[in-house]
Amino acid sequence: MKKLATFVLGGILLFGSAACETAKTSADAPDSINDEVEQASQVEETLEDASSEIRQDQLNSDIRAREQRNDIIGDQTDRADSDLASEVRSKLEANIPRAKLVVEAEDGVVSIAGTVPDEKEYKTVEPLAKQILGVKSVKTDVKVVPPAQ
Repeated sequence: MKKLATFVLGGILLFGSAACETAKTSADAPDSINDEVEQASQVEETLEDASSEIRQDQLNSDIRAREQRNDIIGDQTDRADSDLASEVRSKLEANIPRAKLVVEAEDGVVSIAGTVPDEKEYKTVEPLAKQILGVKSVKTDVKVVPPAQ
C-alpha cells in the first residue's frame, strides 16, 4: 500500500511539474532568463527568503519528491527538464542564498540568469549546476552586483 501511495503521489508531482521548466532561487529573482533583476543590490530580503524555515521545508520536499520519482522510473541520469531546473535551483539556493537567479532547462541544457552579490559566488554558479545528474551543459548570464551598504 505504501508503494502504491508513493507511486500515485510521484505521478501527481510529475504531472504537476511537467509544465514548469523555470525555477527561481528567490521570490525577487527574474521570471525568465530574458528578464532583468529589479533592485539587484537589495539582497537582505533574498537572504531571508532563501533561509526561511518554510523555504527550507519546500526545498527538502522537492528533493524527496524527485528522488522518489527517479527511484520509481529507474534511470537517475535521465531527468525531465523541470526536474533539472528545480534541482539546479535548489543547489544554487542552498549554496548562494543571496543570489537572485532564474534557472531554465531544455534537453539537458541549463540556462541560468540573474545576479549574485560577489565574484566568489559568481564563480560557483556553473560548477554547482554541473553537479546535478543529467545536466549536459550550462549557459550563464549572471552579473555580480554588490549588496547595498
